[in-house]
Amino acid sequence: MAEKRGYGQFCPIALAAEVVAERWMPLVIRELLCGSVRFNDLHRGVPRMSSALLAQRLRELQFAGIVERRTVGGVEYHLTAAGRELYPVIEKMGLWAQRWLRRDLVDTANLDPDLLMWDIRRNVVARAPSRSRRFVAEFRLTGVPISRRCYWLVFERGVVDLCYRNPGFDVDLVVNAGLRVLTQIWLGHVPIDQAIRDGRLRLEGARGEVSAFRSWFALSMFAAAGREPTAPPKRAGRPNAAVGGAS
Repeated sequence: MAEKRGYGQFCPIALAAEVVAERWMPLVIRELLCGSVRFNDLHRGVPRMSSALLAQRLRELQFAGIVERRTVGGVEYHLTAAGRELYPVIEKMGLWAQRWLRRDLVDTANLDPDLLMWDIRRNVVARAPSRSRRFVAEFRLTGVPISRRCYWLVFERGVVDLCYRNPGFDVDLVVNAGLRVLTQIWLGHVPIDQAIRDGRLRLEGARGEVSAFRSWFALSMFAAAGREPTAPPKRAGRPNAAVGGAS
């Protein structure tokens, strides 16, 4: 692997940034921390990243000792102890953004229905209801291109699949919402009950299925922070002294 250009500083922050702050790198680490181990699943979590760049970043993480490549009925990528120790770093970044950049999170340029539905599917897996038959929830989104307006979550035998095309099964519950609203709900910015009262979230199905929606629709890991008051407006002032040699 070609040698990377660094900052040329002994500062631990500088060296850590050389490894984990390359473009897309924190998001790849986020996906690994969230449990994705197969290349295609990792790519679903970073849909705007090219496959070639993802492969390059994974090689760089291996070189840095953060990821190990395993062959278990196919190629898998697993975090090492050094990689797992990055969890609080990534978590703090997300919590900081929820506090200081909340409006920017749901800016139009940052909204992505494919990523949102993949994140929803991933979190729903842990709370998937135990059922004796297949259960299908159809999500109908507004404010997106027609080719990305419908998604299906299929619950069957303890597995939850995300379908981008109609799987042809009977639908038990239809979830209607705008992309921004559903993203705000998932991030914890708007409570589900409030969105339903306002008519921004509409659930169609049998009464029992509508009621059960709240029990299996798992929110973002940062949703609790999203419900907290936003940080006060930032005030301009003199910057703090540089960290520099105190690092």
